[in-house]
Amino acid sequence: MENLLDFVIEGHGGLDRWKKYRTLSATQVTGGVLWPMKGVGGILDKVNITIVLNQQWVSHSPFQNSAYHTSVKANRVAIETNEGEVIDELLNPRLSFQGYTLESQYSKLQLAYVAGYSIWTYLTAPFSFTEPGFETWEVEPWEENGETWRRLKVKFPDHIATHSKEQLFYIDANGLIKRHDYDVEVSGNAPAVQYLHAHKEINGIVVATERKVYVRQEDNTPLLPDPLLVSISLSEIKFS
Repeated sequence: MENLLDFVIEGHGGLDRWKKYRTLSATQVTGGVLWPMKGVGGILDKVNITIVLNQQWVSHSPFQNSAYHTSVKANRVAIETNEGEVIDELLNPRLSFQGYTLESQYSKLQLAYVAGYSIWTYLTAPFSFTEPGFETWEVEPWEENGETWRRLKVKFPDHIATHSKEQLFYIDANGLIKRHDYDVEVSGNAPAVQYLHAHKEINGIVVATERKVYVRQEDNTPLLPDPLLVSISLSEIKFS
């Protein structure tokens, strides 16, 4: 049987093609109950995103108003003017979440950090798994809705900010990621399941343009249909 990491990378366009690009930009529309529950609803309803593919950097704009954007790295998050003036920043942002639960409120800097590392994780998978420090291995398959999905467990390196150290990706017969499981450490290790839909080929790279996140139950099934924690819709996707 073909190596699962190789299979999923080819299913999304191939590593050689991916390495031709440095950045991805898109329009992102966000819904769901999570951000309002965290006290930061409305800020990310419709924004532009830019991510660097081969290192962890993300920006959302506008952020709070048309003159501001975010700058997010693993060890720093900032809100800046469009001229580059720093309005507010937080170093080592992960430390600010100690003791947080699913109900804990987020500051705007914490929102920027979580939204930034999240979308970077989502949009660079599975290609980022080939970078130094990542570990991957195949685990037992999973049956859901009449399909059998192979499953790739991924251990993230310490220098990458993400939901949890280990995450699980479910791969269909075409090599596409259809489901993504993780525990949200910055919300008290809340278990989540994300479903990926509407895959489209953009410049030779296959991108899921619709994502929906639900609570993951103890039996590994989603709590449906509510609450829908987060929905993400992407359009105007460009690689450069």
